[in-house]
Amino acid sequence: MSHPFLRLDDVSFGYGRRVVGSGLSLACDEGQAVALLGPNGSGKTTLFKTILGLIPPLGGRVTVDGEDTRHWSARRRARLFGYVPQSSPGYFPFSVTEMVMMGRTARLGAFSAPSEADGIAAARVIDRLGIGRLAERSYTELSGGERQLVLIARALAQEPRILILDEPTASLDFGNQIMVVETVRHLVEEGLTVILST
Repeated sequence: MSHPFLRLDDVSFGYGRRVVGSGLSLACDEGQAVALLGPNGSGKTTLFKTILGLIPPLGGRVTVDGEDTRHWSARRRARLFGYVPQSSPGYFPFSVTEMVMMGRTARLGAFSAPSEADGIAAARVIDRLGIGRLAERSYTELSGGERQLVLIARALAQEPRILILDEPTASLDFGNQIMVVETVRHLVEEGLTVILST
């Protein structure tokens, strides 16, 4: 029997006894984009944390390929889900390449250092997003749109099957919004499942 790739069945979410949202059902196939629309404070980020397994659902279930994700390990989740939080100003002057390499930790064993293959995978993602010119620049010196592309690249370096973006165009000027949205559109065309909020 066929089933959606990612499915939420009657999910309630929140913190402890405080319910933020309830009765949410959603089905998403591979290579599909879903946009969640809502005002600030409506629970979009809390829902994303529930899908990612950072907080448990208060009710209902989240399934991937028909399998309940509730008891998955953090490592297994990191291999499936890529997460792009709302843009961060960045406090440490890591280079763009170093930032993207951080996404490879989902593929490393405990106490392992990144290999040459990890470096090649990170470089491939940087090229894929067209940010090679930024590779040696400090993340803290980039524009808001460039930072968002770097965060997307870091998530893609995990080689996820599902990419979750939390308000990826918030606080960006119009030109940078277009740049980020076009990037997301291309990723969906390549077969990635994308859930984003705005």
